[in-house]
Amino acid sequence: MNLTVIILNYNVRYFLEQALKAVKEATLHATQHGFIVETIVVDNDSKDGSVEMVQMQFPAFQLIANKENVGFSAGNNQGIKIAKGDYVLLLNPDTVVSEDTFTKILQFVEKHPDCGGLGVKMIDGKGIFLPESKRGLPTPMVSLYKMTGLSSLFSNSPRFNQYHLGFLDKNQTHKVAVLSGAFMLLKKECLDKIGLLDETFFMYGEDIDLSYRITKGGFENYYFADTTIIHYKGESTKKGSLNYVRIFYNAMIIFAQKHFANQQAGLYTLLIRVGIYLRASLSILARIVRWAFPILLDAFIVLVGLYFIKEYWANNVKGMASYYAPQYMTVNVPLYIFIWLTSVYFSGGYDKPFKLSRLIRGLFVGTLIISAVYGFLDEAYRFSRAMILLGAIWSIFALSALRIFTGFFRNKSFDIAPNDTGKLAIVGGLEEGQHIKNLLSDTGLDFEFMGWIDPSNLVEKKHRFRLGDLENLAQIIELYKIKEIIFCRKDVSFKRMIEAMEAIGPAVNYKIVTEDSDHIIGSNSKNKAGDLYTLSLSYTILQAVQKRNKRLLDFVLSLIFLITFPIGFLLVKNPIQFFKNSISILLNQKTWVGFSSYNFEELPKIKESILSEIDKYPDAQFDEMTTLRLLKLYAKEYSVYKDVEIIFKAFRSLGKK
Repeated sequence: MNLTVIILNYNVRYFLEQALKAVKEATLHATQHGFIVETIVVDNDSKDGSVEMVQMQFPAFQLIANKENVGFSAGNNQGIKIAKGDYVLLLNPDTVVSEDTFTKILQFVEKHPDCGGLGVKMIDGKGIFLPESKRGLPTPMVSLYKMTGLSSLFSNSPRFNQYHLGFLDKNQTHKVAVLSGAFMLLKKECLDKIGLLDETFFMYGEDIDLSYRITKGGFENYYFADTTIIHYKGESTKKGSLNYVRIFYNAMIIFAQKHFANQQAGLYTLLIRVGIYLRASLSILARIVRWAFPILLDAFIVLVGLYFIKEYWANNVKGMASYYAPQYMTVNVPLYIFIWLTSVYFSGGYDKPFKLSRLIRGLFVGTLIISAVYGFLDEAYRFSRAMILLGAIWSIFALSALRIFTGFFRNKSFDIAPNDTGKLAIVGGLEEGQHIKNLLSDTGLDFEFMGWIDPSNLVEKKHRFRLGDLENLAQIIELYKIKEIIFCRKDVSFKRMIEAMEAIGPAVNYKIVTEDSDHIIGSNSKNKAGDLYTLSLSYTILQAVQKRNKRLLDFVLSLIFLITFPIGFLLVKNPIQFFKNSISILLNQKTWVGFSSYNFEELPKIKESILSEIDKYPDAQFDEMTTLRLLKLYAKEYSVYKDVEIIFKAFRSLGKK
C-alpha cells in the first residue's frame, strides 16, 4: 500500500461528499500509474447525515464513526493507527484535489527520501492563493510580526513575513518549516520515529507541532507547488469567531510551553495572551461597528431632517421660533427615530441585498406605531401629528436617496440592490447544464442565465446559448460581464476547474456541482464559510428577516411565560420542564417551534425545538411521508403567525423535553 488518505469530518456532509468524489478520481488516476491508495473517513459524531452518506455512496472507503467529538488530533490518530500506506495524507473535508494530485505527490516523495512531510499549493473558493500553504516556525518574534500586522504590511520581507514565507515563490517547490493540516502528507516511517499527532491539541496547533517534530527527527518538510487543491476555508470552524481566536492562540501557548526554553516560552505566552485580548477586542469592536454604523448613520440623517423641519414649521407655519418646547427634540424625536429604525430593522431593511420595499414598509409600520403611541402621550409631549407625517416623508426620501447614491459609488450603478449572483454561466454540456439551471430555479435564487461555456465540444457551435470554449473563459467573462461560474463535474475535470480558477482569480464567483447532486458548492470569501446552494434555500424560515422575527417572538414569549409562570404551572403539563424550556429559549439555546425530534435529512437546519407543526394535531397518526410533507410546508411557508398558532393550539405541551 503506497498511500492512506485520512479525512476527519464534523458536520460538513455536502463538502465531504464533494471531497470524497475528488479523492475517488485522484485514487483512480494514481492506480493507473501503479500506486495503491486506500481512504479512511473518521467522523466525529456528526449530526447531519454524514455517516449515512459515506456508507451509501462510498462503501469502498473505510469508516470510523465516533460517538463523540474527539478532536482533530485524536480523530486523525485513529485513522493513522489502522493505515496500511507507506505514506499518510491528512486531508480536510472542505477540500477538492486534482485528479493527478496523489500521483504527483507520490512520484515526488519517491525521489526525495528525506521527505517526512509535504504540503501543496492551496487556493480558496475564489481562486486566491492561500498563504498558509507554506509557513515558517512561529517563534516569538515571528508571531509578534504577524499579530502586529507587520507581516501583512511587508509581505515579501524575509524578516517580517517568516510566518507565511511571503518571500518564497509560491510557484516553486521549497523546503519549509510548517505544513498546513488541511493537506498534510506524512511518511509513516517518520511517524513511527517521532510519534503521532499530540492529542493535547484539540484543534489548531497540532500541524505546527507535528511539522516541528518532523524536522527535529531528521526529516524535511516540503511545499510542493506542482499541484493545486481548493480549500474552502471556514467550514469545520468559523475563522472569524471569538472562539476561534481563543482556541487558536491557546494552541500556540501549548506549542511554546512544549518546545521553547522556559524564558522564551514565557515571553511567547505573554505575547500570545496580549494577542488574544487584542484580537478579541478588535473582533468585537468590528462586529459592533459593522452592525451599528448603518443604523447610526440613518438615525443621524433622520435627526438632522427632523430638526430643520421643526425649525421651518415653527418659523413659517406657527409663526413662533420657540413654538416647540425643548423636550420635543430631547424626548419625542429620539422616540420617533427609535420606533422608525426598529421597524425598519425587523422588516429586513438592513438585510442584504437591500430592497427599497423593506425600508418603506418598515417606516410605514413605524409611522403607524408612532401615531398609536402619540395618543397615549402626556399632553405636554403631544406637539403635532403633522411633524410625524413630515418626518416619515423625510425619512423615506432621505434614507432611500442615501442607499441609491451609496450603491452608485460602490457599484457605479444606481441599482440599489445589485444582484450578488448576477450574470451566470455554466461550464458543461447541455444535459448537465440544464439540470443545474433547473436546480437554481428551484432554490428561488434570482440570477440572469447567460449561457453555456463548452469544455470539450459538448455544445453545438451554433447553439444560441453557447458562449464559447473553456479555453477562452477570461475573454467570455469580460465580454458578457459574468459574475458567477458554475462548473459541471460530469463534463469538466477537477484539475481543469482549479486551473481556470487560478488563471482567472477573484474576478468572479465559482461553484461546483458533482454528478447526481442536488447541491452546488463554492465559497466567495476565504474568511467565511463556503456557500451551499440546495433546495433548502427556498425555505422561508431561513430568510434573515424571518430568523430575526422568530427570535424576537421566542424572546418575548419566554419572558411572558417566566413572568406568568404561576399560571403556566396550572395549565401546562410538566411545568418544571416548561420553566426550563423558557430559560433555554430565552438564552437562545432552543426555539419554541421547529421540527421537534424529527430528524429528516431533507429539512433545513434550525435550532432544536419544543413543538412542531405535528403538535397541532395531537390525536392524529401521520405516516413518515405525511409528517415530512407537513414539516417542509411549515418551513417553506413560514411566518411568526404560524408559530403563534402552533403554540396556542399546543399550549399544554410546552413542557415537553
